[in-house]
Amino acid sequence: MTKKAICVGINKFANYPQFALNGCVNDAKDMASLCKSLLGFKASEVTVLTDAQATKANIMAQLKAAVAAAKAGKIQYLLFSLSSHGTQMADKGGDEPDGMDEAFVPYDIAQKGSMWDPARIISDDEFHDLFQQLPESVLLEVYLDTCHSGSGLRGAEFGLNAPRPRYVAPPAGELQGPVKQHVVRGFAIDRPAPKAKAKAAPKDATSAQHHILWTGCKANQTSADAYFNGRYSGAFTYCFVKTMLATQNKLSRKAVIDKVRAELKGKFSQVPQLESNASNRQTAFAN
Repeated sequence: MTKKAICVGINKFANYPQFALNGCVNDAKDMASLCKSLLGFKASEVTVLTDAQATKANIMAQLKAAVAAAKAGKIQYLLFSLSSHGTQMADKGGDEPDGMDEAFVPYDIAQKGSMWDPARIISDDEFHDLFQQLPESVLLEVYLDTCHSGSGLRGAEFGLNAPRPRYVAPPAGELQGPVKQHVVRGFAIDRPAPKAKAKAAPKDATSAQHHILWTGCKANQTSADAYFNGRYSGAFTYCFVKTMLATQNKLSRKAVIDKVRAELKGKFSQVPQLESNASNRQTAFAN
């Protein structure tokens, strides 16, 4: 099986030093190492983008090239991990009940007037539109260690090395009214496109047969940037990699997510999510 892994981690943001995180670069490196040491990826099949390398243009160029290769039959397994801030932007497709799209913050995030600059932010719609082009035979596995929304902060998490939420509030121009509480869902990779003059389609549509999504938290929670054993990581990524190394890829995805949730329980408020069909949940990872 020919593979491609693209691992992205962003601690620093060119235009917003106040957005700085600590563990995202470590997340990208740890995911890349896991791919090579345990999941059967060759070094040439793994690309790591960190900080200044992780502009929107570079991230999307890498993904588009991988999708093109998959369409040409050159890739059968595409793994994409992203550790950064999450944010929100006004929904322009009419498929969001609360009028807000989930979005992800690249290194070069910037505003255009009172809104996010579309050239400097990645919406979940952009990921959806790209990934839906993959042939049905290609296995897609996406890991998002970001926040989906700004609610659900855990007030008890404070102190010198306190976990920090990976969420950036959208600028005022993105807000089309009160932001409603999200239903529990993740990033809908394969929801149907909304039809003209039709009732908006829900964003929690069933995933494609071979598309798998891991998220660091529920849609109404935040993912933590936290301190573990002398270094920073995302709480989800740290526990995921730790679990995979400890079990040597002998567990199903469902068993892995159960162990990761158990590891986080009582220490962090987030509950990681796994979205896939039943058969993918019950099988081990590709190697």
